[in-house]
Amino acid sequence: VILLLNRTMSELDKLRQEAENLKNQIREARKAASDASLIDVVSNVAPVPRIQLRTRRTMRGHLAKIYAMHWNADSKYLVSASQDGKLIVWDSYTTNKVHAIPLRSSWVMTCAYAPSGNYVASGGLDNVCSIYNLRTREGNVKVSRELSGHTGYLSCCRFLGDNEILTSSGDMTCGLWDIEKNVLVTSFANHTGDVMFLSVLPDNNKLFLSGACDASAKLWDIRDGQCKQTFTGHESDINAVTFFPSGAAFATGSDDATCKLFDIRADQELALYAHDQIICGITSVSFSKSGRLLFAGYDDYNCNIWDSLKTERAGIVAGHDNRVSCLGVTENGMAVATGSWDSFLKVWN
Repeated sequence: VILLLNRTMSELDKLRQEAENLKNQIREARKAASDASLIDVVSNVAPVPRIQLRTRRTMRGHLAKIYAMHWNADSKYLVSASQDGKLIVWDSYTTNKVHAIPLRSSWVMTCAYAPSGNYVASGGLDNVCSIYNLRTREGNVKVSRELSGHTGYLSCCRFLGDNEILTSSGDMTCGLWDIEKNVLVTSFANHTGDVMFLSVLPDNNKLFLSGACDASAKLWDIRDGQCKQTFTGHESDINAVTFFPSGAAFATGSDDATCKLFDIRADQELALYAHDQIICGITSVSFSKSGRLLFAGYDDYNCNIWDSLKTERAGIVAGHDNRVSCLGVTENGMAVATGSWDSFLKVWN
């Protein structure tokens, strides 16, 4: 028994040493790729002028905290989820409610609009991703599928098409589902904390990002179910991730009161967005159409606008009376919507 223990210990020591060597190789490779800093490269670029956004629309109708919102690809309709137990589809031009969908569980945490505009989805503490068909003949929207398989709460979901959806969960995994067959096609397991958010690569449904409570963001390949890259640097939970419009980089928002910009090709952090006066967590992040501006929603009721190149604050959007829980920029880049615990949605530009 003692011999066996000794042998096992020596094997573990060897493996630890091998892991340490691999980590050092990765550090060296990152150093080699880091041939310049973003601040130096953009030193000749003029800073963004002060950004002042106005409230163009206020959506009133939810009776409790709004936890999530998502724009339709047409930049007109959006869906919001509130703990009043309702999923509301809004016409942002008129602020009219197109659909008010009662949820089986009011403990909702996420919602998503399918690219086609035919479906919306939601999920939360019930561990289930519920799919709703907006194009029913009867007119009233009903649950068309309930995808159950996660053993923890559903934190985020994003459609890849009308028949495929990605989910992230408090069970530390993400999942790819076949909606028609109601089956989990692939489980993505590599995080060591609750997965909080997803972002799918623009114009390409082959890669997606996840951000988690293990303070890391991971890049996944949907085709083989493997984690391709892991990005560390935050000191607390990552609540939000979003791809840069080009797909070559992404931003994260964390409970450590900072946002970061990571470059996928250089495999490392490019920029940090922080301010001495900001001491609260970030709930949501989204880039402008060009990627020059980064919008971030904060627990202190504000949305800060960052110059993504200069890493300076370019503006503050203040108009909510409680935490900004979610935000999103339209596909056409013409507006940004914020959702809050004050029960209101606002559209700004």
